[in-house]
Amino acid sequence: MKRYLVLENGKVFEGEAFGAQKEVIAEIVFTTAMTGYIETLTDQSYKGQAVLQTFPLMGNYGIISQDREGERVGASAYIVNEECEQPSNFRCETTLDSFLKNEGIPGLKGIDTRALTKILRDKGTMNGMITDDIKNADIEKIRSYRIVKPVDEVSVKEETVYEAEGEKLYRVALFDYGIKKNIIRCLTKSGCEVTLLPHDTPASRVRELAPDGLFLSNGPGDPTDNVSEIETLRDLMNDSIPTMGICLGHQLLALAHGFKTIKLKYGHRGANHPVKDTDTGKIYITSQNHGYAVTDDSIDPSVARSWFVNVNDMTNEGIEYINEPSLSVQFHPEASGGPKDSEELFDMFIDLMNGRRS
Repeated sequence: MKRYLVLENGKVFEGEAFGAQKEVIAEIVFTTAMTGYIETLTDQSYKGQAVLQTFPLMGNYGIISQDREGERVGASAYIVNEECEQPSNFRCETTLDSFLKNEGIPGLKGIDTRALTKILRDKGTMNGMITDDIKNADIEKIRSYRIVKPVDEVSVKEETVYEAEGEKLYRVALFDYGIKKNIIRCLTKSGCEVTLLPHDTPASRVRELAPDGLFLSNGPGDPTDNVSEIETLRDLMNDSIPTMGICLGHQLLALAHGFKTIKLKYGHRGANHPVKDTDTGKIYITSQNHGYAVTDDSIDPSVARSWFVNVNDMTNEGIEYINEPSLSVQFHPEASGGPKDSEELFDMFIDLMNGRRS
C-alpha cells in the first residue's frame, strides 16, 4: 500500500505504508542513531514530531518492552528506509510493524531517507503530512501546524514515589516534563527516593516535601512556552535546593535565571554527539534529542558559566551556576552514549546534595 510524505514546501516522497493506518501532520526531524529505536520512539521529547532515521535499516532486533523509555510512544510517526520484517534477537517480543499498529502510530518506509535528510539539513526542520491519499494534503494546513503545550500531555497527572535501591540516602523531587525512565533508574540506584511530580506542581508543594535535591527532566517543545513552569523554578531559586536539569530541564532552569534560548536549524538528535568539558578539555560521546539551545551570550557571567559545548557547532551543552548549588546539561547522561562517559554527572548531583561540590 502506498503512503506519502508531503513537506510544507510541496516536496512529495512516495513510499510504502507500515504501522497504523492513520494520517498525521507533524514536525519532521531526523536522528542519526544507528540503534535504540525503541528508546527513540518512546521518548516523550518527540511529542508532535515524525522521526526520520538516517540509518537505513530499523527493526532488526524487534521490540523489547523492557527497553521502553516511556509508557507511550512519543513520536507522531516513524520514517525509515527499510523496515526489518523478520527480527532476530532472543529478547524480541514483537515486530516494529506490529508495535506501531498497536500504538496507533503510522510508519512510512521505502523512501530516500538520505535525500530527505539533506533537505532538512539545508532548509531546516519543517512540517510534513503523512497520508495514504495525496489529495488530502493541504499545504497551508501543513505549514501552519504548531506543537502546542506538549508538556501538558506527556507529564504525569499525579505524584508517584520510586523507592531507592538499597538504603535510602536522599530524597529527590523530580519535575516530569516528559521524563525518560532511565533518569529515575540512575537516581534510585544511587540511593535516592524519587517523588515524580506533575509539571505544574507549585513551589509550595516542593517546599512541603523538603527534598534534599530537585531534578528537572527532559521534555518536548519550545521551552519558552512553559511560562508557569519557569516561574515556579524562579520562585524556588531562593531556596538553594541542590538542582540538576537535563535537556528541557536545562533550558527551563536557564530561562528562570533570565538567559535566552533559540531554535536550532535542524536540532541535535542521535547517539554520538561530541561534547567538550570546558574545564578539562575532555570529550564526551553523548545521546541528544533537542531542537532548542541556550545561547551562550545570554548567560550572565556573574550568575553562571558555560560548562559544556557541542564540538560540532559550538552551541551550549551545559551550565554550572556560581552562587547556588545548581547544574544542568543539554545532553542525556542517562542514555549511555559513551556508553557510560557522562553518568558521573549524577554523582555530581549527589555531591551537591552532600554539600561537597564547590
